[in-house]
Amino acid sequence: MKRNSNIVPLSRDHHFGLLCSWKIRQGLSKNIDPKRISVYLDYFWNTHLKTHFKEEEEVLFIKREDAPTMKALDEHRQIEHLVNRITDDPRETLLMEFSELLQEHIRFEERVLFPHFETILTEPELAEVGKQLDLIHQPQTDGYKDEFWR
Repeated sequence: MKRNSNIVPLSRDHHFGLLCSWKIRQGLSKNIDPKRISVYLDYFWNTHLKTHFKEEEEVLFIKREDAPTMKALDEHRQIEHLVNRITDDPRETLLMEFSELLQEHIRFEERVLFPHFETILTEPELAEVGKQLDLIHQPQTDGYKDEFWR
């Protein structure tokens, strides 16, 4: 099934989440120090995943209290909690747990949650989601190309 164009930016983000999960597994398989992998995870969490969760929750999940949405919200909290645990104690087992949980969560959203929203939301509601996501993802026009300077 083709993804509704208004939700595509969130699906595109999921690609990077799956890549993060893969990189963590690759690092562990190559015996990279878990502390080093946790630095990457911290970067990915703070620059991508936390923002992605916020976008989903504030734009797509807003005012929805059905079972699939509540499951996704619960998984967001589980992932955040696991990131905090890894920050405090970067163990291989926790990193693998994070990698698996993130991958399972993304698969759930792509295979169950997003099709659910495409069914229950009207075209005007989906268009509003798309409009809000476009505003969020709009390139900055203030002349700065690097978020570092913001």
